[in-house]
Amino acid sequence: MHLTRARLLGYGIGSVGTGVFSAVPGLLLLYYLTDVLGAPAALAGAVLVLPKAWDVVLNPVVGAASDREAVRTGRRTRLLLTGALALPVLFAAMFALPSPLLTGAAFLLAATAFACFQVPYVALPAEISELPDQRSRAMAWRVVCLTLGILLAGGLAPALVDAAGGGRGGYALMGAVVGALLLAATLAAALATRWIPSRPGPRPLGLAAALRTARGNRPFFALLGAFTTQSLAVAVMLAGAPYIATYRLDGYGLTSAMFVCMVAPSALAVPMWRRLGRRYGQETCYLFAVVLFAAIAALLYPAVSAGTPFVLALTALIGVCYAAVQLLPLSLLPETVHADTGRTGHAQAGAFTGLWTAAETGALALGPGLFALLLAATGFRSADFEHPVRQPDSALTGLTAGFTFVPALLLLAGVPMLLAYRRLKENHAA
Repeated sequence: MHLTRARLLGYGIGSVGTGVFSAVPGLLLLYYLTDVLGAPAALAGAVLVLPKAWDVVLNPVVGAASDREAVRTGRRTRLLLTGALALPVLFAAMFALPSPLLTGAAFLLAATAFACFQVPYVALPAEISELPDQRSRAMAWRVVCLTLGILLAGGLAPALVDAAGGGRGGYALMGAVVGALLLAATLAAALATRWIPSRPGPRPLGLAAALRTARGNRPFFALLGAFTTQSLAVAVMLAGAPYIATYRLDGYGLTSAMFVCMVAPSALAVPMWRRLGRRYGQETCYLFAVVLFAAIAALLYPAVSAGTPFVLALTALIGVCYAAVQLLPLSLLPETVHADTGRTGHAQAGAFTGLWTAAETGALALGPGLFALLLAATGFRSADFEHPVRQPDSALTGLTAGFTFVPALLLLAGVPMLLAYRRLKENHAA
């Protein structure tokens, strides 16, 4: 079945919402906790990591529940609507409550609502068409919308905070505006994808049975490992961007410029990577993009000392690589699920995407937590918005290395798993 542009847009628009929720907490929440609420770096890291650790447990449960709903009703709409309606309210509360612990509680609930939307949403590409080329088109639309959502959130959110005078009032306004954007994108996708038929298998599986069925898909787990390490690398960079802008460059307001320079090229690069993937193979292009991403991240270390123009130029090159490390693994995921159907008799996209989003969510949370630990270890001094402090040289070195060398090493750590995926995929097919 050939997918119309209206249906592709109806699916892809949901990624504006997932991009917003993935980007804003990763970009701003750690800084909000340490430099607005005055939380110690270690406490701020715990506030970020614990809700996402809960999500790592929750997402597979939501995935299995989504498959059971699909077997019974032929759709995944109920969970999508639940998440779409609850998430915006909880997101706004994250940046309006007066203490780090209350902020952490709101983040926990928001992450739960996000799982209800994201897990069935990521499962839909495996069911949107029987044709691999159409599934690939859907993923391209999704990644373009994802990058637009990340670009909009990363460019708009810091600018809103800055325009409202910073501090708690600025963050509260930002939370309300971005929450409204979340509602529009996720609700539109939940309603626009009701036509997609979902048939995971002949009978509903419980969580344990679904995981037992999935564990034989070794190529999936190799791909998942590679994607998780790259997600962790990106999360560390996002958490470090406001600190680099504030303490090494021209000020906090530069955070938006850095983010736009990274994400804008990625939206334009998606068609290029799709063409290269068809010509040279998606796995080969994915491997090349990861290695190039790591090299550019390492080059950022001397660029920070060289000045803002060099940093912005390199972040634009990172954006080109970022498009590949979003598009290519997400394009390989539905094919990995379909390839496993003959072995198990179940196209249980929800179970696989529950595991996928659990790992991604954990990585996106662990990134700011890892960066916070690095800040604490190198002597970073927290302060509230009204009483800024001067950072010691050790903290400046630590936050710069955390923004550059740490992501580079994490990206390279995923290379052996990508090589294993290519080998295991061939064996699995045989």
